[in-house]
Amino acid sequence: MPSPSTPVAADDIDTDRIVEELKTWVSMESHTPDADAVTALAAHVEGRAASAGLSVRRVAGTKGFGDSLVVRHGSDREKGIVVLAHLDTVHAAGTIGKELPLREDGDKIYGPGIYDMKSGALMALEALKIAASKDNGPALPITILFVPDEEMGSVSSLPLIQEAGRNARYALVVEPARDGGKIVVARKGVAMYDIAVHGRASHAGTNPQGGRSAVREAARLVLELEALNDPARGVTVTVGTIRGGTGRNTIPALCELLVDVRVPDRAAADEILPKIEGLRPSSGDFRIEVSGGLNRPPFEQTAEAKRLFDHAAEIAHPLGIALEGMSTGGGSDGNFTAALGVPTLDGLGADGAGAHTFSEHIFKSSIAPRTALLANLMLTLGKDATGEN
Repeated sequence: MPSPSTPVAADDIDTDRIVEELKTWVSMESHTPDADAVTALAAHVEGRAASAGLSVRRVAGTKGFGDSLVVRHGSDREKGIVVLAHLDTVHAAGTIGKELPLREDGDKIYGPGIYDMKSGALMALEALKIAASKDNGPALPITILFVPDEEMGSVSSLPLIQEAGRNARYALVVEPARDGGKIVVARKGVAMYDIAVHGRASHAGTNPQGGRSAVREAARLVLELEALNDPARGVTVTVGTIRGGTGRNTIPALCELLVDVRVPDRAAADEILPKIEGLRPSSGDFRIEVSGGLNRPPFEQTAEAKRLFDHAAEIAHPLGIALEGMSTGGGSDGNFTAALGVPTLDGLGADGAGAHTFSEHIFKSSIAPRTALLANLMLTLGKDATGEN
């Protein structure tokens, strides 16, 4: 039975019905670059939300990405709760028929994008439908934002995310749970850089002294960049790809580096990123071009976010969830709301494992309690101890 602090119990959740709908979502493969496929799933979700009596607004994608959906319950004249979800996956079309077929194996359900994060996206919609049906419904307006491009940096949907964040008192992110059900209370900031090193080409046999090897200069930069790693602080700088040269007998005139940077907080970002952006050549014979920058700002747990976590942990306990928070190096759209000062909880989706792999799966048993947790957060946030707004 639900307690006063948890109006929705796990037994109130029809897991089998959710799983059947989830199988439809997973079957509609939605690789991020395939805008038409992502938009087709958005249209399906739009129909499901509209049939539940929720307000739905479709926003056309930009920059070659699919459409976004803004699903809303309640007034748009006061700040409320924004729930962040994405409909795109990293898996290319055809994965479901080859490497990762949709299947159940005991408590595990496998499928492309089922863990990251179609299960969480569907759970958010189901939670809102349940919350809206309870007594007076949620104390605050609820907006679920379904975006099409999270896996590629949310470059199309960022204005929508920031708009929703500025109109929110709280942000809930239904990325998948981690490590046995933990939720995410902090994430590193993510920066990405493309570095081009220009030297001078020359014949390696007849005129080697006339060339200036861009590969050699880039190798020096690799060591300089990797020296910025600081495991104790949680700073990572990774040169993930290096490309250069045109042939073994030519002094290379160009070498390109693709660099990934993770920083735990704004102080680290302010220290490390200028060093990368300020890289200088060893001599006037070389030229260095650095493009890119901070893609997702650091998501730090503020005092207000800690109070939000404590509230979530309190209402999770009657559902059999011993809620534990963790920090992770991966980024999400929660980085954007946290950077706006909105108390943010992440990792509220289904428990499972194998994100971005051909073993991606969720635990069916996690659907009911975690959907109930989402519904109870929607119902209780914004109420004081007496239950009043």
